[in-house]
Amino acid sequence: MESERRHFLLSTSALGIATLVPVGAIAANDEPKKSGENKDEEEVGTAEDLMREHGVLNRILLIYEEGLRRLQAREDVPPDAFHKPALLVRKFVEDYHEQLEECFIFPLFEKKKKLIDLVKLLREQHQAGRRVTDVILRNAVPEQFRKEDARKELVASCRAFIRMYRPHEAREDTVLFPALHQITTSKQLKDLGEQFEQEEDKLFGQDGFEKTVDQVAVIEKQLGIYDLSQFTPK
Repeated sequence: MESERRHFLLSTSALGIATLVPVGAIAANDEPKKSGENKDEEEVGTAEDLMREHGVLNRILLIYEEGLRRLQAREDVPPDAFHKPALLVRKFVEDYHEQLEECFIFPLFEKKKKLIDLVKLLREQHQAGRRVTDVILRNAVPEQFRKEDARKELVASCRAFIRMYRPHEAREDTVLFPALHQITTSKQLKDLGEQFEQEEDKLFGQDGFEKTVDQVAVIEKQLGIYDLSQFTPK
């Protein structure tokens, strides 16, 4: 019993010390891991890349909502309040982020016959979103925006876009992306992350994500919704 007690104390002490060592120090001193042992670390990196791009989309949805609020309140709102974010949706979300999903993520699930119904629906919603963006871009120009019918069509399209993409991205973040580690190896996830970086650099140049975030912030400042503190309940 005394021997077992000493063994327990030594084990728990070692555990306590280990928790105080900085993660970077542990990683630096680790022996090379066997295949699959560092899967979680790599999987988070690849999924995080996709999730942070959803953060850009969410900020664009907030811009749409502010434009809609101003129209409903009969406040002054320029067509650019819808046209500029719609261009970002087209270039960053639809022509880049969704292409990554459709070319690299969805086929992994289809090949493994996992979450097939969800992937099929997500593909369909991507196509629906592009049609809606076409309508927003067509009506968010000065000559169209002055027409009441065009503004009504724009409003309906923005609302439909917001209503679809909030649950769409939430389902990807909570179901699809977390399931990646179940159908891929750690090397596949690492390779995916590197391929995403290459695609981003090809389309936007170096620091493409950061540049896009800056563009979103400019629109937020123009509309007066950049200051995060204004959203805190009083």
